[in-house]
Amino acid sequence: MPPHVAREPVRIAACQVSLRVGQPEGNRSVAAAAVTDAAARGARVVVLPELTPSGYVFGDPAEARSLAEPASGPTASEWTDLAARHELLIVGGFNELGADGLLYNSSMIVDASGVRAVYRKAHLCDAEADFFTPGDLPPPVVDTPYGDIAMMICYDVEFPEWVRLPALAGADLLAVPTNWPAEAVPAGERPIVTTNVQVAAFANRMFVAAACRCGDERGVSWTGGSVIAGPDGYPVAGPASTSADPGGARAELLLADCDLSLARNKATSPRNDAHADRRPALYG
Repeated sequence: MPPHVAREPVRIAACQVSLRVGQPEGNRSVAAAAVTDAAARGARVVVLPELTPSGYVFGDPAEARSLAEPASGPTASEWTDLAARHELLIVGGFNELGADGLLYNSSMIVDASGVRAVYRKAHLCDAEADFFTPGDLPPPVVDTPYGDIAMMICYDVEFPEWVRLPALAGADLLAVPTNWPAEAVPAGERPIVTTNVQVAAFANRMFVAAACRCGDERGVSWTGGSVIAGPDGYPVAGPASTSADPGGARAELLLADCDLSLARNKATSPRNDAHADRRPALYG
């Protein structure tokens, strides 16, 4: 579809779910239930967390490798079936075994036709470097019936230069599968990782949907705080419950009807434009 052609609003879902390392079948079942629930509520784009089928807190490289799968593996097959059955699109993270034999912390965009694109996390966080090789390609931007959708993973979104790449390439929506480990949050504040997603949306005048986990895994608890932010940076759904809330982060389904064509307008005032006002020659 040519640029600047308006599309109908699309219902986007961010699924905050509890997963367990080393239980791929159970984790895929949890993901399938979340997708099915989102579809029943009208969602057409569904975002799942980082490393959904494998879990995150690996004991050692051997365990990480035992839980890896190719981009054509069982997760892709199941998500393709779900996408076809419910007429929607899924973005989710997985532990990728590359054709080169290396492991990547990856995400994929899947629709009824199969895997549309795979992205490999470029910015590895902490112990991830013990298991994964960082990706070295920019986030792809995929043309879909709902809008142009890009993806990156967790820590990636903390690098404004990286987020700017898909924004400049025309992304209307940035989907962010994430696993944010819980951190101390000052009283009265929301987790900074959630706020950062809103800032990324505001700085690029695009939608950003981040899906985190809840619960705990081998002593690591998760922030939660999943959020769908609009081009003005404010939440259109969420933030979901967080580790700092009474009772902690809980499983939640965020839903928002988003007119992704709004992300094509980068004007911030009658005389200003978030992208046109950039002066890259000064930033070197």
